[in-house]
Amino acid sequence: MKATRWFSSLPRRVLLAVTLGSTVLSGCSTFSKDGGFAKVQETAKQHLGKDARWIRSDSDASAVRDAVRERLAAPLAEADAVQIALWNNPGLQAVYDDLGIAEADLVQAGRLPNPHLGYLRTRNRGAGSGKDEFALTFPIMELVTMPLRRKVEAARFEQVKLEVSLQTLGVAHETQRAWVSAVTAEQTVKYLEEVKVAAEAAADLARRMARAGNFNVLDQMREQVFYAEVIAQLARARQASLSERERLTRLMGLYGKNLRFKLPERLPDLPGAPPEMTEVEARAMEQRLDIQAARRDTEAVANALGLTKVTRSINVFDLGPAGTREDGGAWNRGFEIALEIPIFDWGSARVARAEAQYMQAVKRVAAQAVNARSEVREAYADYRSTFETAKHYRDEIVPLRARISEQNLLRYNGMLISVFELLADAREQVASVNAYIEALGEFWLAEANMQSAMTGSPSAVPGAMAQRERPAFVPMSVLAGH
Repeated sequence: MKATRWFSSLPRRVLLAVTLGSTVLSGCSTFSKDGGFAKVQETAKQHLGKDARWIRSDSDASAVRDAVRERLAAPLAEADAVQIALWNNPGLQAVYDDLGIAEADLVQAGRLPNPHLGYLRTRNRGAGSGKDEFALTFPIMELVTMPLRRKVEAARFEQVKLEVSLQTLGVAHETQRAWVSAVTAEQTVKYLEEVKVAAEAAADLARRMARAGNFNVLDQMREQVFYAEVIAQLARARQASLSERERLTRLMGLYGKNLRFKLPERLPDLPGAPPEMTEVEARAMEQRLDIQAARRDTEAVANALGLTKVTRSINVFDLGPAGTREDGGAWNRGFEIALEIPIFDWGSARVARAEAQYMQAVKRVAAQAVNARSEVREAYADYRSTFETAKHYRDEIVPLRARISEQNLLRYNGMLISVFELLADAREQVASVNAYIEALGEFWLAEANMQSAMTGSPSAVPGAMAQRERPAFVPMSVLAGH
């Protein structure tokens, strides 16, 4: 009863001010329905035309598994591979949880810490009397700086949204590159197997003719060594194909029965003409999420600098009612103040550190902008160059090789060339087709790199290991014969 009467007699203005202030400032500190994921979904839809999902429950995981199995039922197109990666890449799903962490920090910044209740009981054994003391203090400094702290965390939350969106695009573009490399590697294996058949036939014919005395030993050994080299190159090509397929598998987060997915037999054809990309640098500056995230980071650092300046001298200021009472006596009411006294540290070092961090953030944005412009120019030049190269193979070299093969077949039928010359020509034609596959694969890789340069590249792509700029193709000198 005495404690109740004491609390009822506390300075009402102090209690009312603290209660109203904490209620108003913490009223907006609630979690959003989407956890900030709407920004990621919007980015995936705008830049990729794909759907991003954040697995947060068993039902979400079950729905994703069903959707993945449905996509894997048919030969895996590039668009399906990208979509599966956005749904099922475990590393990307872990990145999505950064949103939950950042939003929790934002909500926490909008909530006033609990008040501190201190109680002290002393007793004089000689006199047989005692004394009670207690104080209820509220962190006034944290209440005053709450709007600024909330502003800092709000800026960081927006920055995390951009960074997570950037990681999402990074996984998508890396999956595009992995799909192109995997399909190209499988095509390379297919054409090397055709070369192996021709080389095996030539080596067997040369061996039988040498036994009959109709072929010299040196030419017979040349055919034999070419066949042996093709066997070795085919083994390397198969291993490269396996590696590329496994890289794609990791990015899509597949295991178990889902590893049996099939890839298309060939890459998509070249587009009719490469799109003209005017003002690529300006567009990149507007679209690149890494630059937007860096700008958000600079804003957050600036807000943190303001908070540091506000609290440079006083970090602790607690105020609240207090009381003391002798045994058998009445409560003596008053208040308690806990205040940090800036005798040794006036906060100048903390302010200097915050100012240096701000200037560092500003300079990093400038450096990132310079690098982004250069990356876009380089990616666009590579995109145009690989298109022209692949187009040259498609329109000039491969048709010429086909016509040469037709003429050599006529000459062979007329007994003007030997069967070995006909087989060598067949190898050269297959080599030209394989070179076109290589050029086509490089174009589609350059196209994925161009998209990545326009939206920005994350420092690390979740689920990507053993990344390559170009797939491991078989050297054309081996395929072309001798």
